[in-house]
Amino acid sequence: MSPPHAGRAANAPGRTAARRTLRTAVRRIVRFAVSLAVLLVASFAMIHLIPGDPVRASLGPAAPMELVEARTAALGLDRPLPEQFTTYVGDILTGDLGASFLTGEPVGDVIAARLPNTLTLALLATAVALVVAVPLGMWAAVRTENGRNRGTELTFGTATGAAVAVPEFLYSIALVAVLAVGLGWFPPAGKAGPLTYVLPVVALSVGPIAMIARITRVETLRELGTDYVRLARAKRLPAARLHLRHVLPNTLTATLTMGGLLLTSLIAGSVLVEYVFAWPGLGLKIVESITQKDYPVAQSVILVYGAIVLTVNLIVDLVLGALDPTSEIKEVSA
Repeated sequence: MSPPHAGRAANAPGRTAARRTLRTAVRRIVRFAVSLAVLLVASFAMIHLIPGDPVRASLGPAAPMELVEARTAALGLDRPLPEQFTTYVGDILTGDLGASFLTGEPVGDVIAARLPNTLTLALLATAVALVVAVPLGMWAAVRTENGRNRGTELTFGTATGAAVAVPEFLYSIALVAVLAVGLGWFPPAGKAGPLTYVLPVVALSVGPIAMIARITRVETLRELGTDYVRLARAKRLPAARLHLRHVLPNTLTATLTMGGLLLTSLIAGSVLVEYVFAWPGLGLKIVESITQKDYPVAQSVILVYGAIVLTVNLIVDLVLGALDPTSEIKEVSA
């Protein structure tokens, strides 16, 4: 008969791992909350850091002083800063993002109408990047394993390195010039059917495809050098089965983590892409609101962008912690 404390001893490692996971999750959530608070302060400070009077700048130099003073009072910009900040935070928490200087339209309605278009582009580009990059990276790893096919390795490294270095808006301009204006294969701008998605999605996904393919190649090469792969090859396991059922799942942790992080960068990087393609998303609205000096819209859209990026990063952190326990150990010991 086993001693009474044997069961407790056996369960101790599990409880320790659970506590470690909980501590890591709490730490990441606290970090998320602090980052969100910093973002809130920065978005509030934005309108106060604009040189001169933001209301005068938005209404124009010819606007009568009575109108400027009335608009300033309506926005609460004539009150002390602590009171303004308290009101701002309270409005944000209740979903009141203010109204446009130019049209008087609630900013929440503007964001609700345009955010789905931006998220659609970012999600499509992320999906395209993963679907293209993972097979490409695995193919390059298999082709260049053990130093074989130096030409393939050089071509792959050069092409993906160059693709990562080029900004999205340059891809956008080139695609419009060649495929839309030159060849007439796709609409040059706007959102009016499935074909209008193609060029923006391609422009956003080229860089991520190259980056994920490089990471996938490195991870696949690492897996191909492990003992279980050598044993499977010694047993003459078919290559397709080995690569798809055994190597691929073990390379996906780093790849999916990078995919989640790239989603945040694609959301932020869509600003100039949307501007080039006149895509009716938040990115185009940011550019329009800044050029038109519609500061409440710009302020709120930037706040929403930042909140989305922080939220996606938190989700990626938590998922990575669940998939890769070593990341939790590193986090706790940091």
